[in-house]
Amino acid sequence: MSFRRRACAGRGASEELFDAGREQAVERMFDRAARRYDLLNRLLTFGLDRRWRRRSVGLLGLPPGGLVADLACGTGDLCCELERAGHKAVGLDFSAGMLRHADTTAPLLRADVLRLPLAAAAVDGAVCGFALRNLADLETFLAEVARVVRPAGRIALLEVAEPRWRVLRCGHRLYFGRLVPIIGGLLSDRVAYRYLPESLRLLPSAADLTALLAAAGFEEMEHRVFSGGIAQLLTATRQG
Repeated sequence: MSFRRRACAGRGASEELFDAGREQAVERMFDRAARRYDLLNRLLTFGLDRRWRRRSVGLLGLPPGGLVADLACGTGDLCCELERAGHKAVGLDFSAGMLRHADTTAPLLRADVLRLPLAAAAVDGAVCGFALRNLADLETFLAEVARVVRPAGRIALLEVAEPRWRVLRCGHRLYFGRLVPIIGGLLSDRVAYRYLPESLRLLPSAADLTALLAAAGFEEMEHRVFSGGIAQLLTATRQG
């Protein structure tokens, strides 16, 4: 299916992060932000990101012992949650900086998630945390996920979101759009934390994501929101 991302109004963070060379620009951005990435995650979400990851792994719905790929794994937080739940995890990310600062016992591979170095039906499941809006081609990514996940395998896609309730939405826009870039810029990479709220506009709606998953070969899609709607989770099953 054909899909057009929502335009990023203002394009204020960095032009290259929204243009043809954005893959390399995003990679460099995450390399720069890697050293304090975990610290900023804990600080800016008041620790809620850990709860979201834990719930995502629980809702993945796989029995312990399966092999699960953490795609765009960053510093390996989801790998750790997978291992705590009794799964075998493997993390993949294109950012050497993120992998260098990873704190997990899971094996890690530097790889482009649009061209996964995994055999067909190689894993029982896959997870992806806070990365969909950074991908240059969602259709290609989901096709690759469908290729490497076995039939009847499960996936869980965790992302940021904007609350539907008006009062919460206004507060979220103030915090996420104004305060997060200031705090992140003071403690880490300025461009990265200006890009973060702007990149939310690059994320398809839940309905569009569900349609993309169906087109890629998934079924039994479920969409959930966490913490009043500031995070969201899509789970699905690979068609058998």
